[in-house]
Amino acid sequence: MLHSLDIGIEGVEFCLGQNSVSNSQLQEENPSWDMSKTLERSGVKSRPVAIPGTTALDLAYEAANKLLNQLKCPSSEIDALIFCTQTPDYVLPPNSSLLHGRLNLASNVMAFDISHACSGFIYGLGIARSLVASGTAKKVLLITADTYTRLIHPADRSIRPLFGDGAAATIVSSGNLVMKIKDMSFGTAGKKADRFIVEAGGARNEAPISEEVILDRSGRITSSRHISMDGLGLLSYFNNVIPISVLGLLEKNGKNVSDVSLFLFHQASRLALEGIMRSLKIPDNKMIIDMEETGNLVSSSIPVLLSRLLKGGAIPEGEPVILCGFGVGLSWGTALVEF
Repeated sequence: MLHSLDIGIEGVEFCLGQNSVSNSQLQEENPSWDMSKTLERSGVKSRPVAIPGTTALDLAYEAANKLLNQLKCPSSEIDALIFCTQTPDYVLPPNSSLLHGRLNLASNVMAFDISHACSGFIYGLGIARSLVASGTAKKVLLITADTYTRLIHPADRSIRPLFGDGAAATIVSSGNLVMKIKDMSFGTAGKKADRFIVEAGGARNEAPISEEVILDRSGRITSSRHISMDGLGLLSYFNNVIPISVLGLLEKNGKNVSDVSLFLFHQASRLALEGIMRSLKIPDNKMIIDMEETGNLVSSSIPVLLSRLLKGGAIPEGEPVILCGFGVGLSWGTALVEF
């Protein structure tokens, strides 16, 4: 039976923005900002930024080539391509079609985009897993890529220090696995979607609503064509819903927090992760916070973390691991996996 197959990840690779922007550089550029607490609160010391002219598609192409070469996997073996991005090259065609062309994939390959952000890797895993389980595909190339720094107003002191640019490539199949997907769960709170939004650029507001910058009560600066984020609202909501999601998936599988060897969450910020860690009573040695040199990489934060840990041999074999992504939508996804 197809559903009895072990389905999971064969390998993960990534490519980051070519420039590194440090906290001291941001402080020098913005003398009025107080960067003294940035590392402590955000967990970020520097962040990769794509050079002008480089897009999420370009970073994705590099990550995909690295992965295919690493696994000695010919492109002819890929029969489905999922591209997760919120910074596509064009309104249309989708980035998946463009990457399909660059990689010279076969004409019978299913290729499509999804636009989830920080939950996108888990959503993409869920879709890829379903494609393999159903027999629709045997080997799925899952791409997560964004140049999120292009969506941030340069004077927005609340979120500019957080985000970096990067891409990751992951192959999902039922053979030669480094990670098995045991179970997954998902959630959405669409009524709270305006807590993280870019108002202009889509069909609702095709042109910028106003070029005038918006100064909110906390001193954050943005505009209609840049990200507007209710940071405290997001923290409050996800501090409640993510522990419920994790505990629910563990309970469904007859496990509890103490049974899990590692918790690999979307690297949103140190503040966000420490709040979730306290709620779930996760020991320090089981919660991975590793974003000093990457910042928040949106949908690529979990696969970049996975790639680094796999290369370092830092993931215990045969023990449960929790992956969890959460963000724009609002949306979230949790996966119980085993390496």
